[in-house]
Amino acid sequence: MKYLIFLLCFTCIQLTAQEFRQTQTDSYTRYEMLSPESQSFRIMYDVSATAAGSTKYFNTLRAGSDHIVDAVWDLMTGKELIWKIVDGKEARENGLSYAAENGEYLMVDLARAVPNGGQARLRIDKTYKDPASYYQEDGDIVFDRSLGIKRNSLVLPPGYELVNANYPVQVMQETDGRIKVSFMNDGPQGVPFKVSARPAANMKYAPSPDKNPWPEHQPSPSGRDQSKARVNYTVSERTFQNRDIVYFLQQPETHSFFLYHDYTEERVGMDKYVNIVRAGSKASGPSAFLLDTGEKLKVETLKGQAIADKGIEVNGLTDDTEAVVIWYDAIKEGESKRLRISETYTDPNRYLLVDDQLIWDRSFGRNRNTVILPEGWMLVASSIPGKIDLTEDGKVRIRFINGRPDNIDVFIKAIRR
Repeated sequence: MKYLIFLLCFTCIQLTAQEFRQTQTDSYTRYEMLSPESQSFRIMYDVSATAAGSTKYFNTLRAGSDHIVDAVWDLMTGKELIWKIVDGKEARENGLSYAAENGEYLMVDLARAVPNGGQARLRIDKTYKDPASYYQEDGDIVFDRSLGIKRNSLVLPPGYELVNANYPVQVMQETDGRIKVSFMNDGPQGVPFKVSARPAANMKYAPSPDKNPWPEHQPSPSGRDQSKARVNYTVSERTFQNRDIVYFLQQPETHSFFLYHDYTEERVGMDKYVNIVRAGSKASGPSAFLLDTGEKLKVETLKGQAIADKGIEVNGLTDDTEAVVIWYDAIKEGESKRLRISETYTDPNRYLLVDDQLIWDRSFGRNRNTVILPEGWMLVASSIPGKIDLTEDGKVRIRFINGRPDNIDVFIKAIRR
């Protein structure tokens, strides 16, 4: 009997460790290079914990650098969280079963337990001194660091111009004149990212008159008059855009696909998300919930004048215009909300069966899009490069990462397996 009780208890301990194994998504890192003499850089790290039921999050502190943690915030409420730095033993005792014995970790108490299917969004503010990653060479400054996070930006110190970047980057200017480079890693592993800069005497900044402070809502450059320069065009950081869309294709005879769309809103006073259904498509079964809390949200499908009656402005509104509207409590100062919106689309013009071949032809405007083929189909053509693997149930999955600010026209062809 004693042996049986011990065995049962041991099994419970094992299950508990597995249940709270840490998972995360949507990581983004902003590095701000401080004075060259300091060999230090500030790190602002956004991450979403996703292990359901978790009440703590652990951030590994990189070995070989001196680090100072300044603060951790809950991005939903904007409030600071309680944290402490622990060794591997204490991290394991608090649920991080794979913590290294000689490791060092930032342990954060979450504002609320991670809901089923939801997220706990954090922003970690810390400063590293790391002479191996940030140093001076022949009058230039160099940032040379392995980056495992997929979305990153690096801000140069005041008065420095960019002269070298070993991976393709977006370049833009902060409102205080500092140069920022933005980098998306679409590979499966970390990369040796290296940037060099030199002193520059003239680093003034003149903001454009139509400066848009919300990168998520920067107008798309598609459809512009290409015979004229975009004199007042503001370069927005593509990497920071935090939208993730997954398409689950149904059998092509149905012309239908289920999708979910993750979206973060932070504009003060906003109380709704409006999705205008593309012409030629029909949306059905829309639903939405807050990833932060698991709360189910009110969803309405409106058409024509009913859209205007709700105070919603739509360019080119007609009787056939259809909108899916998700309602939530208005955003307050310092707050944000992350929504997961789900619906089924039927679009015989862009998703169809021709000569027993599956054809998908659709434009993607966001930086991260995933298409999952229906069961029984194999991929034979994809016009845009994508990462390809199989889902847990054996379906072909294509991930498209677009670091450019323009749309990509994705054409996919598949045949029966």
